[in-house]
Amino acid sequence: MSTFSIFLVLITIVCFLLIVVIMVQNPKGGGLSSTISGTQMLGGVQKTTDFLDKSTWTLATILIALILLSSLSFTGSLSDTDSKLIEKTEAPATNTPVAPVQQTPAPATPAAK
Repeated sequence: MSTFSIFLVLITIVCFLLIVVIMVQNPKGGGLSSTISGTQMLGGVQKTTDFLDKSTWTLATILIALILLSSLSFTGSLSDTDSKLIEKTEAPATNTPVAPVQQTPAPATPAAK
């Protein structure tokens, strides 16, 4: 398994976790804190909101870091000079002579005196 594949799996997992954390939150203060019974045992509503907020920022930071690290994991094996697409689109140069265009001289106009 290549390094890029490992990064791709990690990015997918972090994206899924980020989606779950964002979907649990409610912009009006409900969300997870209103559905759990006995929130006082978990530290209260404010602690749950703080945990969700911190986890959102942490997962977003991890996602950005993984994306940047995955871009560094490319070894350059598919650089522009080695691309198969470029090889297919390049046409071989042919040395066929092009016929010159015949230009007809413009009729002379008499000069006005």
